[in-house]
Amino acid sequence: MRKTLSGEDAYRLLIGGEWVAGGEGAYPVVNPATEAVVAEAPEASADQARAAAAAAAEAFPAWSRTKPAERAALLQAAADALKARVPDFVPLVIEETGATTMVAKTMQVPTAATRFERYAAGAMEPVVIPLPPQEMPATALAPGGLMGALARRAPVGVVACITSYNFPIVNMVGKLGPALAMGNTVVVRPAGQDPLGVIEIVKLLDDVGFPPGVVNIVTGSTPTSGQALVESPDVDMVSFTGSTAVGMQIGEVAGRTLKRQLLELGGKGAAVVFEDADLKSTIGMIGSVWAFHSGQICTAPTRAIVHRSVYEQVVGGLAKMAGMLKVGDPLEADTVVGPLITEAHRNRVEGYVSSGRDEGGEIVAGGARPGHMDRGWYLEPTLIANCRTDMRVVREEIFGPVIVVVPFDDEEEAIAIANDTEFGLYDYVFSKDSSRAMRVSRRLRAGNVGINTVQRNFETPFGGTKHSGIGRDGGSFGLHAYSELQSVVWPG
Repeated sequence: MRKTLSGEDAYRLLIGGEWVAGGEGAYPVVNPATEAVVAEAPEASADQARAAAAAAAEAFPAWSRTKPAERAALLQAAADALKARVPDFVPLVIEETGATTMVAKTMQVPTAATRFERYAAGAMEPVVIPLPPQEMPATALAPGGLMGALARRAPVGVVACITSYNFPIVNMVGKLGPALAMGNTVVVRPAGQDPLGVIEIVKLLDDVGFPPGVVNIVTGSTPTSGQALVESPDVDMVSFTGSTAVGMQIGEVAGRTLKRQLLELGGKGAAVVFEDADLKSTIGMIGSVWAFHSGQICTAPTRAIVHRSVYEQVVGGLAKMAGMLKVGDPLEADTVVGPLITEAHRNRVEGYVSSGRDEGGEIVAGGARPGHMDRGWYLEPTLIANCRTDMRVVREEIFGPVIVVVPFDDEEEAIAIANDTEFGLYDYVFSKDSSRAMRVSRRLRAGNVGINTVQRNFETPFGGTKHSGIGRDGGSFGLHAYSELQSVVWPG
């Protein structure tokens, strides 16, 4: 088993500035590509989660009063330290997540460093919003006069940051950056499948000088420590990225004490392909479902909704692409499709493929485990055509290398199919008619829409509608998400 990046034998929890062993022992973190144990992660107890929240609450008053420049300097130090250690972090991320070398080198570790840097600058953004004075008449409460006012953004308090397994350090830094920049303290709770990189990120924050209690971490293979955090009276806000089912449970518990919530949940992205789309480009972008972390991404265009006149061309092009993508060892430079995160998850995805076949879909490509891989939780890039909107594979989030294709005849039908889902995170429109693409985008019930691209702009507000979540982060909107508005009024 590997040692920590600092050369220590065991990974530990950070609670109130002290690195401690898990109260419930430790559990193995398994490499999805080899099924070998990477290392053991600490299993935090519920009491340790509550202690971490209490430590964050104790640290909050002093940290919230620090000057923005001080918070900015620490976040920039974290960015610099992570950039210097990219070669150390990349192998660890590959081992515990199964991400390919390309994804780990370009999207996992460097993106996390960039996010620290973005919120180092964000800590210096203005928090005061001047408002025009208002002339008010005398009332029974107070004399009249010209009333000055301002609104200002204040930190929320203690934030429980709970993330998913697909992009563990990127997702976590996307929470830590704006939360710390705004003056909040945090308790980090990464996904149980791959917490090691996140522990290393917290160690890095500790090393660059974040005060004791400002950043804490608890980990575990069961919901115990996460549930204790959500229930803790010391936690003021829960920021969660993960499945809709777990998000609903968090919402129910957090709602009992009216905790602030930011929930980024599941997706079932619609890719509406009109007859005039650039098909070569469109096929490549939809095929990114397979090429980008084996489809384990909530923003993926997993539902291809294709005009009937180009339906066969798109299905044929996707089938050809699926056959060209190398499935294999993430450490090999030409591997495009790596493993799924766990054996249980692969079984779940395979169940969806079987369901699609049983309900009348045609497995045009993939649908099986690659025969050349003796170990690891691999599944071939899978394309299911001739789908209907009532099929499970069309309605439910699969979170794997599976694309379903549904035909349409006109614009109204395309919009209806795209919106016929409980999700609303990220949809796409492909058409050379920019006016039509923009018109259709306005009618899609999704928090984000890409027009002729699956690329992101990280300054946009990111989040979903319906069962895809509550709230928005990203860019300056991330700072807003981790702050409360306070109004101040005075006589002019």
